[in-house]
Amino acid sequence: MILPGQRFRILVATKPVDFRKGHNGLAALVQNELQSDPFTGAVFVFRSRRADRLKLVFWDGSGLVLVYKRLEENSFCWPTITDGVMSLSSVQFEALFGGLDWRKVRALENRAPEGVE
Repeated sequence: MILPGQRFRILVATKPVDFRKGHNGLAALVQNELQSDPFTGAVFVFRSRRADRLKLVFWDGSGLVLVYKRLEENSFCWPTITDGVMSLSSVQFEALFGGLDWRKVRALENRAPEGVE
């Protein structure tokens, strides 16, 4: 999948948006509704009224990137519809984008070894 570098913030708009909006319309939503800067490199995820579609918008350093995905036979697992934004880990996002239940996914905690044998 085409996404910016390894480390990036993923923010999900929890309220459905008008899916006729393109790059500029979604960037304006990020600024005005989510009170965030769309040019920071964070990935902003938007859902349609029908839960089977999503759009991502992010700044890759040279321009705004828009990604659109529609599931053919299922729907995405979305958080409860409210005003606002929530963040997902990259593991949860990969599950959401793949059509899986992201709420059941979490990254394993890896600790550095205490010593070398």
